[in-house]
Amino acid sequence: MNQIATVSALTFGAQAFVTLFVILDPPGATPIFLGLVAGESDRRKRRMAWQGAFISFSVIVTFAIFGNALLGYLNISFASLQGAGGLLLLITALGLLTGYAPEEKAGTSKNVALVPLGTPLLAGPGAIVTTMLFVQNAKDWGQISALFIAIVAVHIVIGLTLMFSTKILALIKDAGVDLVAKIAGLLLAAIAVEMIVSSIKAFFNIS
Repeated sequence: MNQIATVSALTFGAQAFVTLFVILDPPGATPIFLGLVAGESDRRKRRMAWQGAFISFSVIVTFAIFGNALLGYLNISFASLQGAGGLLLLITALGLLTGYAPEEKAGTSKNVALVPLGTPLLAGPGAIVTTMLFVQNAKDWGQISALFIAIVAVHIVIGLTLMFSTKILALIKDAGVDLVAKIAGLLLAAIAVEMIVSSIKAFFNIS
């Protein structure tokens, strides 16, 4: 990150885009998204794809601007934030694995695009911390503008990826949807455990 200060705004923005794209991982989030929206109408699936991207964008921009002040005021460490996010994802993952989450979602107006998709799955501690580091290393308004454009571009890609992925559910039928939900639950559980373990390591300074 120390080298970022010496690069142009264009290079700075490109670095931010690539880094955030890798961390947010739209292709990796796709099976989890499909598992969460199984049973919804096509129109609602598309809307939830963009809602998830928008929530992620809003959270990341908010922390980019107010993150240090907010966490400092509430005396919250990044490790605590990561652990809380991991627990939230684990609860959702267990729901997908047991089949409880889709039934609950079908009978209520709960919007999984907000939680857990928008945050903490997409806008998780990794993306938040990375964005805050880029903000700290931005040396002028050109680099700040490039960072903002990169954040917008990444979330447009996320929205498009999730939106077009919904066509898969129309092809794999009910049995395939159930399989996707189970795979999504397993992946989400693995991500949750990794977040919790990383949080514990950070608390106890374990390398």
